[in-house]
Amino acid sequence: MDPKVGDRILLEAEKVGQPARSGVIEEVLAVERLRIRVRWDDGHSSVVAPSSGAAVVQSSPHSAD
Repeated sequence: MDPKVGDRILLEAEKVGQPARSGVIEEVLAVERLRIRVRWDDGHSSVVAPSSGAAVVQSSPHSAD
């Protein structure tokens, strides 16, 4: 996974019965141990460190290089 600012992310739910969360990556804070700031579709933002296989990043044609 090579996330960039402007890409969309879909993060699977932590608990059974909860919906997945999606949003836009606002900032890549660390790459080696991935940490990103996400603006969720509900308007909130948070810093996440997604575990392997728990997130899907969709490249945006307008994402920053």
